[in-house]
Amino acid sequence: MPSPRATPRQKCLTTPQGLNSALQRMDYAVRGELVLRAEALAKRLPGDYPFSRIVYCNIGNPQSVGQKPITFVRQVVAGITHPELLKGDLPDDVVHRVEMLLGRSHGVGAYTESKGLPVVRERVAKALRKRDGVSADPDTIFLTNGASEGVKVLLQMIVRDPNDGVMIPIPQYPLYSATLTALQGRIVEYYLDESQGWRLDVDELSNRLRTAREQGVTVRALCVINPGNPTGQVLTRENLVEIVEFCEREGLVIFADEVYQKNVYVDEKPFVSFKKVVTELGSSVELASFHSVSKGLFGECGMRGGFLEALNMEQEVLDVLYKTLSVSLCSNVAGQVAVDVMMTPPQPGEVSHDLFVKETSDIYGSLKRKAGKLSQALNTFKGVTCNPSEGAMYLFPRVDMPQKAIEESARLGYASADVLYCIELLEATGICTVPGSGFGQAEGTYHFRTTFLPPEDQIDGVVTRMREFHDKFLAKYS
Repeated sequence: MPSPRATPRQKCLTTPQGLNSALQRMDYAVRGELVLRAEALAKRLPGDYPFSRIVYCNIGNPQSVGQKPITFVRQVVAGITHPELLKGDLPDDVVHRVEMLLGRSHGVGAYTESKGLPVVRERVAKALRKRDGVSADPDTIFLTNGASEGVKVLLQMIVRDPNDGVMIPIPQYPLYSATLTALQGRIVEYYLDESQGWRLDVDELSNRLRTAREQGVTVRALCVINPGNPTGQVLTRENLVEIVEFCEREGLVIFADEVYQKNVYVDEKPFVSFKKVVTELGSSVELASFHSVSKGLFGECGMRGGFLEALNMEQEVLDVLYKTLSVSLCSNVAGQVAVDVMMTPPQPGEVSHDLFVKETSDIYGSLKRKAGKLSQALNTFKGVTCNPSEGAMYLFPRVDMPQKAIEESARLGYASADVLYCIELLEATGICTVPGSGFGQAEGTYHFRTTFLPPEDQIDGVVTRMREFHDKFLAKYS
């Protein structure tokens, strides 16, 4: 006879006690509740709704809302992925690029060095020297799966115990708060000044740093997003100098999130890198700069290509960084190739140059026009104020929230009334945005973040639906 079955033991992976509590507390708003609602709603379409599709304005994912890929990028990636294509009618400069990369690698199907392909890192360094007019070392450049991987690895290295803290802007991109929560580090908030176009004030940094230290926090780094996400401000060189001098004086590492450096829409504020300022000042401040193919004019989010550059870090630190990245072996090679194209695009006189310039110029011009049109429109909504976007891909309008909406939000258990606003916006219009509370905001204020990525011929329709919803929302909760 078969032996009786043992009584099943309780499952190991149960909530809340069976999982890492820090990960359960972690929140990542741009892929949070609103997106889950939007995806569930999309599955029910077409249905009895006043819209036929979901417009995803929740995340900077340009090609998901219609931006076309850059031809040269896709041709090079296609060629290195399937070299047989080189026997076809690819342009000569594409063939030359692919053959050069294949000649200095084992192709996309093989692991690379953990730092990434040496040839790509050398070309990134050359491009950085051209951008900044200062030296760049390929040995301090690490190719990563998007910029996010580099950010997370550096934060992992910096946070040694729960007393270690990192200063992050409010509003901020939730990558920083989510990662610090997972690492059980301390989040030290500093507030951008909305009344001054989301200005970063060094006096605010000093005050927040002093308060954190008085509370026993060992503050180790400052994160700066330039151009800003979700706020779209571009920092001046003078502001960068103040920040560098502050960090040098206080012994803080700078995390320079510069993934939107090609998305600057104001002539009076050209992008200036932290690397350039640190070097020209002769500063010894430790700096990690991040860049990505996901943003800019490429919008190649799915390729997960990016890099970090380390400056003024000791060799032992670079060794630990290398070791930490080595656990994942290497970043994906197609993404590394995309980084090569981003940093070394077709040059004048090459076959693909004119088309590349036309495609990138068209994308840039469209983004600039859409940023202006949407911010101007939002400022005509009753009770809404919106700083113009100087850069990046987002607007962060402020909503004067009716008291009844605040009370209804509390009754429903939402974190903030802007959650209620965004949920009702989604369900009434199909437009998916992100509540401002997911990025952090000054107490008593309410915002939402929206991209301006939908195609130009759809922006007017987005504005119309937003306006109609907003007026009904105000009437409902007045």
